[in-house]
Amino acid sequence: MNCLVIGGTQFIGRMMVAELLKQDHSVSILHRKPKHDLGRRVKNIMADRNNEKAMKAALAGKNFDVVFDNVYDWERGTTAAHVEGTVRAIGNRLHRYIFMSSVAAYGDGLNHHEGDALAPDDAPELYVRNKAMSERALFRLHQRMGLPVVTLRPPYIYGPGNPFYREAYFWDRLRAGRSIILPGDGRRLMQFIYVKDLVRAALKAMDEPNAIGHAFNIANARPLSQTEVVEALAKACNKPVKFVRIPREYILRAGGHPMGPKLYFGFYLDNPPITQVTAKAQRVLKFKPADFSTGLKETYKWYTRHNSHKADYEFEEKLLANAPVMMPAKA
Repeated sequence: MNCLVIGGTQFIGRMMVAELLKQDHSVSILHRKPKHDLGRRVKNIMADRNNEKAMKAALAGKNFDVVFDNVYDWERGTTAAHVEGTVRAIGNRLHRYIFMSSVAAYGDGLNHHEGDALAPDDAPELYVRNKAMSERALFRLHQRMGLPVVTLRPPYIYGPGNPFYREAYFWDRLRAGRSIILPGDGRRLMQFIYVKDLVRAALKAMDEPNAIGHAFNIANARPLSQTEVVEALAKACNKPVKFVRIPREYILRAGGHPMGPKLYFGFYLDNPPITQVTAKAQRVLKFKPADFSTGLKETYKWYTRHNSHKADYEFEEKLLANAPVMMPAKA
């Protein structure tokens, strides 16, 4: 098929382009730069997807069978209007429009099924409301004009090439023999998906006729506690882990923030839990994700070859020196 990947030069998009080429699809990427490093087989389209006029001009006269919409502008936000504008710029000859949403679209709560209500239009977090409103806009287009849309709702994505300081945050500390700060009791639940599994699910959605008009939770089925996540990361790099439990309230008062700059538990990894049920994806998309430990082993191999991040221990040093330490909870 003739495929367009919106945002094909990083993480999800880069791996998606590689998989599409393996399957002999024709691939174009749309991004804000005049060239890319993905090889001669990949055509380049330059446009800012948040600029409706630029999108219309860049896509004029072009026809695609499948569009993978992966891009979110973290600085400005990508709104439902931006997403709907992209759909209208592409035209009406689509076989599939696959939108990368997020578990965050639910807003909060545990064990979400795809039929659960998404976060309201006035949700306080910009990312949450943009993802929820974008999905609603796409499904309205499906109902009104037959847009063959599929939306995917992954939780935390991990794997080779991750641009967020997550796996590497802990591996840097574990390899340096440093203690890992656990916020509170370390029991907050987290759910993950290996980037390769997410890409495979997206490519399956382009072929599966029963996927049209549906959303899918794409994740490893079992949520993990923060403690379990760090233990799995330690096992992947074959290093012992020593936890220091510090009250979350103290960390936040001291200036800690889940998105930095004063990180204390990886980028965005200490947030109220949102978990999901993945039975629908297993049934319709035949989704079978890799075990978390297997994905981490492959990711760690990539990390040892590519990691160039300079870890900053200043904030956690102050926490470890001054914060009240919690005793581990008894089983």
